[in-house]
Amino acid sequence: MKPLTNTNLFKTPLILKITAFTLISITFFYLGKHWSNGGYQQLLFFSTPENSISISPNNDRSFNITPLISLNQSDQPLTDQATTISPHTEESPPPDPNRTFGIIDSDGKMSDDFEAGEFDPDIVENWGNRSEIESGSEDLRLWAKKYELCPVSMREYIPCLDNVEAIKRLKSTEKGERFERHCPEKGNELNCLVPPPEGYRPPIPWPRSRDEVWYSNVPHSRLVEDKGGQNWISKAKDKFTFPGGGTQFIHGADKYLDQISEMVPDIAFGNHTRVVLDVGCGVASFGAYLLSRNVMTMSIAPKDVHENQIQFALERGVPAMVAAFATHRLLYPSQAFELIHCSRCRINWTRDDGILLLEVNRMLRAGGYFAWAAQPVYKHEQVLEEQWEEMFNLTTRLCWELVKKEGYIAIWRKPLNNSCYLSRETGAKPHLCDSDDDPDNVWYVDLKACISRLPENGYGANVSMWPSRLNTPPDRLQSIQYESFIARKELLKAEDKFWSETIAGYVRAWRWKKFKLRNVMDMKAGFGGFAAALIEQGFDCWVLNVVPVSGSNTLPVLYDRGLLGVMHDWCEPFDTYPRTYDLLHAAGLFSVERKRCNMSTIMLEMDRILRPGGRAYIRDSLDVMDELQQIAKAMGWQATVRDTSEGPHASYRILTCDKHLLRP
Repeated sequence: MKPLTNTNLFKTPLILKITAFTLISITFFYLGKHWSNGGYQQLLFFSTPENSISISPNNDRSFNITPLISLNQSDQPLTDQATTISPHTEESPPPDPNRTFGIIDSDGKMSDDFEAGEFDPDIVENWGNRSEIESGSEDLRLWAKKYELCPVSMREYIPCLDNVEAIKRLKSTEKGERFERHCPEKGNELNCLVPPPEGYRPPIPWPRSRDEVWYSNVPHSRLVEDKGGQNWISKAKDKFTFPGGGTQFIHGADKYLDQISEMVPDIAFGNHTRVVLDVGCGVASFGAYLLSRNVMTMSIAPKDVHENQIQFALERGVPAMVAAFATHRLLYPSQAFELIHCSRCRINWTRDDGILLLEVNRMLRAGGYFAWAAQPVYKHEQVLEEQWEEMFNLTTRLCWELVKKEGYIAIWRKPLNNSCYLSRETGAKPHLCDSDDDPDNVWYVDLKACISRLPENGYGANVSMWPSRLNTPPDRLQSIQYESFIARKELLKAEDKFWSETIAGYVRAWRWKKFKLRNVMDMKAGFGGFAAALIEQGFDCWVLNVVPVSGSNTLPVLYDRGLLGVMHDWCEPFDTYPRTYDLLHAAGLFSVERKRCNMSTIMLEMDRILRPGGRAYIRDSLDVMDELQQIAKAMGWQATVRDTSEGPHASYRILTCDKHLLRP
């Protein structure tokens, strides 16, 4: 064997391969370093590879939205406006969104069990009188016009319910027309940021908020004066407290609920009965105490003389909306609720041939219950006895069965099918609605003095028990108008799977469990997969699932799954008080609605209903992200564009926003 010399050693195949590999590695290292320092944004990935989320390369790209804000704040047409460029200044890094605050307990561990106080200084911003806000990339500073704060008098402004001029022009108000929607005309939309009341504080977290809220957040004491003796509400130092009573249940909602359960055991709260409507809810103690029984209650009341009752309910963390029985259908589908409750709700159910009770009948699920606690049930004065007789006759003609009358409560049950209606005498009133009437068509639809037909196939009556109904595709999935005629069950399951994985990723990557989420809105809910994922993850929150009028009406499916939902047109304001929600979620909303609405109008409405310290997560196509981010910054939000788990080349992005507390 010929010995290896030094020269031959370097010519062996193994050494040549190692040398080539080393040279290639060094070359790629320097090329990569050169490119990452050459103006390209470096991606910052979380450690979980299957749910990686990154800062988008498009984050902080400049976009001049001054013309958009000008359009919203004046009647002038869009024009090109100059953008002022200022010298680059070093910007401090954004605050850590996962930073937590608390106290050290006796074991030296961090605890968040402490009295909520002032806002973290990182989310408080002096908005002042500056008319412009700094924006742009770190290499180029741009100035764009910012939105101004509204006058203090608008701190509780609900645009479609506080339109005084439109209400003055109404021809009649005797049927409650003034409590319905009268939205501002085009050109008079909200064009400023609704301010909080002086001394506004971070809301007390749930479940403590069920029993107490800060006075400074809802600084109105009229209900204390009017209803304090009925155990609705009282004031103690700097807080309102809620003993849990009501006009007809001054000894507490829990005992009242026990009484209803004993009267009709088949109601079975949290099992057969999952979704409830409470009419004329007061401060929503009925719904608040049903939550511990796994029941979701939509508490509604008009903005009347007790105008802040819904605001108190929402501040407590209880599902609620401003709504009135007047001349239009309520914005909920047919067969939505297993129980509809009215305790001294001050509604004349028998007026106009029972048109208001017929609206209850439309929304009540086949086989569902109507509970009425009112003076005609138990008092024996002549006028009240006549009212009871009228109510009994009307419910009999509706084929409702009086199941139980005990004390001051009467409970009726709706039939399971149309057989009773069809067996009535010819000409009996109220008559059945025409066969072409759609009982799920609710947006600006007048009330109808007819009985909504039940589906002949029994759809809506055969929902599963809770909690299995959440994950069981309901029958009405097949009957709704939807763009897909086949494989709808697979579509629902696919949506659920997508949001289950996505929310699990948010929990890991963005520490969602650290957020104090209570009041949540999904602005384009689909089949409710986002809400179902939050339930799966164990979040102690409730979700209002909004179904836009621009898409398919999936409301029947949402309610059959045991979720709350409502119809809405995002070109118009929503019927709730300012500072209602902790989280607004919008997936695929803006890329659809921008064809019909001004995106800045929707964003201003989001700012109105989002609490200071709250968050908005917008998942949408890449082509709307730059504009949305700049609008968000002009509203004082901290906004960051992030990549989805599909990576930087996907056509979708996520805009994560934190709303700051703005001070004049």
